[in-house]
Amino acid sequence: MTNLKVSVRSGLVSIMLLAWGVYSDNLLAQVIPAHKPEVRIGNSARECVSAANWIIPGKGATTLPEIMTHAADQSVILLGETHVNQEHHRWQLQMLAALYAARPDMVIGFEMFPRRIQKVLDQWVAGELSESAFLKASEWDTVWRTDASLYLPLFHFARMNRIPMRALNIDTRLRKQVSEKGFDGVPENEREGVTRPAPPSPEYLDFLLPIYESHDRKGKKKEGDSRYDPDFLRFVVGQQLWDRAMAQEILAALGMHSRGKSPLVVGIMGSGHILRGFGVPHQLKDLGVTRITSLLPWDESKSCDQLVAGYASAVFGIAPFAAETTPLRQRLGIRYEIALEDGGARILQVEEGSIAEAANMREGDIITEIAGLSVKELGDIIAVIKHQAPGTWLPLRVKRGNDEIEIVAKFPALVK
Repeated sequence: MTNLKVSVRSGLVSIMLLAWGVYSDNLLAQVIPAHKPEVRIGNSARECVSAANWIIPGKGATTLPEIMTHAADQSVILLGETHVNQEHHRWQLQMLAALYAARPDMVIGFEMFPRRIQKVLDQWVAGELSESAFLKASEWDTVWRTDASLYLPLFHFARMNRIPMRALNIDTRLRKQVSEKGFDGVPENEREGVTRPAPPSPEYLDFLLPIYESHDRKGKKKEGDSRYDPDFLRFVVGQQLWDRAMAQEILAALGMHSRGKSPLVVGIMGSGHILRGFGVPHQLKDLGVTRITSLLPWDESKSCDQLVAGYASAVFGIAPFAAETTPLRQRLGIRYEIALEDGGARILQVEEGSIAEAANMREGDIITEIAGLSVKELGDIIAVIKHQAPGTWLPLRVKRGNDEIEIVAKFPALVK
């Protein structure tokens, strides 16, 4: 492969990209023997990975016992997920139980928590917090905001077995700053100790480009090739910062020696940070961690075209599951922080397609009142939204620059 060299200087970012080849994690495919001859990849997802079966992409079928045998000699196991898929979390729980039986010297790292929450995780594992106190102290409803019931079985598993939990993430504000200003545009003392990410491979750029183009960002080109656009490269660095931060925390967890031996660190994170070795595995290798296994759930609805060699160390077939559940709580669709100096909550992000976007709420707005109540702490907004009935309207008072305006958020009725 020919070298690709890109140098972009905008006063905010300077990146040198070299064709390092694909940093895919195919270690497991090299070590675990295929249980059957190579699997035929066809157009039907069921042909490549059927439910309850393991496949090494590009090689063939394997089994859970073979994976567990291999795991005994690993440093890091990464378990992917789609955050809102309940079956993915059930699979993760199954894997944690199997891995703990093989390696009780385990530490579990979670993408869902920023580093500043670490003390809360320690208190939870030690049995010092109730479930509700843990979720409140960890700021779950504002930091992660996905239905907690999806993750609680994993948290209880760690607590029951006194397995250390590690907060892998950084604050949203830092990711946003780097995404907008570039790595060098953020002062070193504000980077939460995150070091410069390893340069991305050209393949990772190809993977991120359509994701970038699907988002509406300030400074983004409206048309033409965005590949060498400084804003796209800042976007790439923002994604890599997330990967680098998690890789550094995993490396730190490996230093938690027990009887002179490093533990097995299991990372729970979105599949996008794992697949094809582009994200966290790439940064771990740059930090000197090489014994990495990436395991991903494979939904039967996926196209088999994605299942190429290096996609993951192994994938497990997940069948669709339609559970009868009560609707999740209402969501306004914003990320925010308390800004007492401004008299309310500052909006950091408005989700695309959200109720907040439809109500014309914007980044930088300060929510001073919600349903007639003054906003003084994080829980004020959460409490109102949680009890907002479907099909009703929610009045908010917002400061936008020098103006104070009234906004009405309209919550859709339930579809029967």
